[in-house]
Amino acid sequence: MANQSGRREYDIDIPSEVEPGTYADFASIWHTPDAFVLDFAVVKRPPKSVVSDDGERVTKVPTRVVSRVRIPPSQVFEIMKGLEKQLSMWERSYSKKEKRSEDS
Repeated sequence: MANQSGRREYDIDIPSEVEPGTYADFASIWHTPDAFVLDFAVVKRPPKSVVSDDGERVTKVPTRVVSRVRIPPSQVFEIMKGLEKQLSMWERSYSKKEKRSEDS
């Protein structure tokens, strides 16, 4: 069998229950030896200022994780490239529009 090293294209199927997406306004990223973990969360209620056990004032932000995604370390670079590409496209499309409306 010949080694086929051409371009790879994924035919992505999104289940209907996942298609609408899940809103998250916060992400926590951490890792284990085998995976990077992305916890996407929403803020449950307004932040609250409290005094910690050591007497320091801390702002507590109650959040709830709405999705946890585990990815292998090898995928982190691909995700970063994809995010950079999409961010650049977004900036070209939308940041100019926002600047125009601010100038008005």
